[in-house]
Amino acid sequence: MIKHDFLYAVEGEYPVSIERLWSAWTDSAQLEQWYHPTDLTVVPGSATSEANVGGLWTVAIDVPQYDMVAYFFGWYSTVEPLKRLEHSMSYTQNAAEFKAQDRNAPHHKIVIEFEDRSDKSWVKFSQFGEMPAEQIEATTVGMQSYFASLKDFLA
Repeated sequence: MIKHDFLYAVEGEYPVSIERLWSAWTDSAQLEQWYHPTDLTVVPGSATSEANVGGLWTVAIDVPQYDMVAYFFGWYSTVEPLKRLEHSMSYTQNAAEFKAQDRNAPHHKIVIEFEDRSDKSWVKFSQFGEMPAEQIEATTVGMQSYFASLKDFLA
């Protein structure tokens, strides 16, 4: 059994319906438009969100300043509509590994919680796994940038 220790969480509140926020996270076409740091972009056609238990989740982020692509993939283990998503998340810089989508690849656990707050909606992204302590702060800042992209997308 893989142990997944809590690493960090990022949360945000947005002036949209819970349905709109949920679809931004679960619809592949929408995910492709915003799921990246503000200074980067998603590789066109790389985002997948099959939001059902066992469904595939993928995204590739173009990182031109380092002449590389960051590939992420995993599978949904929990889907509670408008409430909670959980999926594995593997990372590679190798296109062949991304295409192979090995279910046994090292991975972290991602938990995304949603809450309807009347005229606003809230979401919290938590990551669990193993990571060097010095990387946690940078990863948290990175995910805060993703949330800034989400805010721009929902505006």
